Amino acid sequence: MLHPYRIYVPVTILLLAGLACFTPSLNAPDIDQLNTYAAQTVNALPTQNTIQASLPPVLEATSTSTFILEPSTFSAALTFTPTLGLTPTFTLFPTPLTPLISVSVPTNCRSGPGKVYDRVGALLVGEVAEVFGREATSNYWYIRNPESEPEFCWVWGKYATLTGPALFMPVFTPPPTPTATLTPLASLTPTPSPAFQAYYAGMDTCNGSWWMEFILKNTGSIPFKSVNIWVKDTFSGIVVVNLADGFTNLDGCLAKTTKNTLGLGDTYLISAPAFIYDPTGHEIKAILTLCSDTGQKGICATRNIDITP
Repeated sequence: MLHPYRIYVPVTILLLAGLACFTPSLNAPDIDQLNTYAAQTVNALPTQNTIQASLPPVLEATSTSTFILEPSTFSAALTFTPTLGLTPTFTLFPTPLTPLISVSVPTNCRSGPGKVYDRVGALLVGEVAEVFGREATSNYWYIRNPESEPEFCWVWGKYATLTGPALFMPVFTPPPTPTATLTPLASLTPTPSPAFQAYYAGMDTCNGSWWMEFILKNTGSIPFKSVNIWVKDTFSGIVVVNLADGFTNLDGCLAKTTKNTLGLGDTYLISAPAFIYDPTGHEIKAILTLCSDTGQKGICATRNIDITP
């Protein structure tokens, strides 16, 4: 007599399990209504006392602990309703919408892509500018001028680094190149150019003094009026210097002559300052400077001479 009850109870259990596994989008079943259905099923069975006595004592515990779920738990496990229109965005490394440019070397920014255009600004190391276009060869970039005016200019890309979506930048047509304006050249006035030649002419002596003599020739376009002679004996380290207006020649102990101006094309023999010993065989370095004005002023020219008397 227990077989009918054992058949109906599993059927009830399967019914409840089926409802639990039904489409996830359904709401959690009404627990009170399920318990009512189970009670009605049990009441429909034969009511013999033997059946009541043989009813498994764990029936109520099984039906409540196994098939009755908390509404919040049941809903969370079976129902997932995403909110339409919201897409999560994960930005780990933000990329600028407008490409940016920087340079490793200070670079001029011009009114057009090339050196023929006027300079209107500069992009310096450490500065960043927005990029809005390029020319066809991608050698120049159209950027926002780091300086105030004009608002945009062209920068050379050789030392540039771009950041951002620069691949599809628009190609801009360069402005017309500036029209060269021919300006008549003014007649050029030659700039005075001092020049001379100097040669070692020998050594002279008088009363225990020895000095070098040099031949000077004015080969420039201006006359000379003063001289600075610097002579160093590299063997002894002694240096002698003579600054004078005009040009003096000592003929041993016999005569002394002076020429105030060494004119264009003139040649003259000049005596250097004297040593108080005989420097014969020593290496001598001489520096001669001739100037267009007295007092070693004006336009000057210099010659170096190395000799061994």
